[in-house]
Amino acid sequence: MTATLVATIGVIALCAVFDYTNGFHDSANSVATVIATGVLKPRAAVAWAAGWNFVAFMVFGTAVANTVATVVNEGDISLALIFAAVAGATIWNLISWHFGLPTSSSHALVGGLVGAGLVAGGWDAISLSAVRKVAIFIVVSPLVGMLLAILLMATLRLVTGGGDGPRVQSFFRRGQLFSSAALSLGHGGNDAQKTMGVVAAVLITTGHLQGGSDIDIPLWVVLLAHGAIAAGTYAGGWRIVHTMGGRITELRPLSGFAAESSAAIALFGSTAVGAPVSTTQTVAGGIGGAGIANPASDVDWRVFGHLVSAWVITLPLAALISAGTFVVTVHLPPVVAGIAITFGFLVAGWLTFRSMRSAPGADDISALVVAEDEHEDQVTTTPASPSSAAG
Repeated sequence: MTATLVATIGVIALCAVFDYTNGFHDSANSVATVIATGVLKPRAAVAWAAGWNFVAFMVFGTAVANTVATVVNEGDISLALIFAAVAGATIWNLISWHFGLPTSSSHALVGGLVGAGLVAGGWDAISLSAVRKVAIFIVVSPLVGMLLAILLMATLRLVTGGGDGPRVQSFFRRGQLFSSAALSLGHGGNDAQKTMGVVAAVLITTGHLQGGSDIDIPLWVVLLAHGAIAAGTYAGGWRIVHTMGGRITELRPLSGFAAESSAAIALFGSTAVGAPVSTTQTVAGGIGGAGIANPASDVDWRVFGHLVSAWVITLPLAALISAGTFVVTVHLPPVVAGIAITFGFLVAGWLTFRSMRSAPGADDISALVVAEDEHEDQVTTTPASPSSAAG
């Protein structure tokens, strides 16, 4: 077995690790709304989402994978560059998960490719058309998700005469099973393809795959990417579920259905045109839009502002980490580079271990949802005092 083949297998394995972190980091996007409304228990929700993540390869093509594979021009890409890009994106995923930030794994990966590519070959190494497509959809995807949710929520409230009755909520509890499935399908269809694109770039670099504008992604790469993201989703990103499901706005089955459906539609459209969008941003936009169109709840714009801040810093920080990793990998002696990179992963792993020990689990999320439901019931059933009624 040659050194190049060993390096190729190692980088592909790292891509699978990134895909797994993408799954558990972005798991909250797929399951937060269906858990917050009490339609599914947390463990059932992640199993439901993981299944639809995996089967998404039967529905979508590989247009997003082609976009990601061409972020760095074919003549400038190398195993060292891809390793640095994926390592930087993975480390950022673990750091942001430690702090409970619902950042975008998609933007972390693209930022990693751009950062390592700039150090390797300057701006000439970067495909500006691919980066431009990503940059446009950074803004477009959350806005589309929000606008669709506003329109859908307003329409549903008009059709149902307000949408707050027990019969209506019961109907949309069942409807959320379909909308959450569609959202998870869109999540798997868009996000797994990003890893496919990077693995394809590895295979092109090592001469195992033909490059070009329309890359024929091998089936084993497709199955590897969807399997890894499904496994990560099943692991559950419990640290972020409450932020996405309960802190932006209060969700009930009808508003949860609107948020999930609008986000799914936006993801389907983005995947069809080959745009690697942020599932986090799209879902958050859908949740915010459902809250805007629901007079019974308010949107906490401070929380939404924190999310936007996390999105803004992801691209440059992932790019910086990846650029540093590339410099260490290429320009330092192999022994020093190996020690430095191992130290970086050990730090990220230590943060992850600490986070996992202190992170809420599925049972904690279930208890939190029950407590919030009981509090809501107490608020709605407790008669108002004379002084409060007068106010």
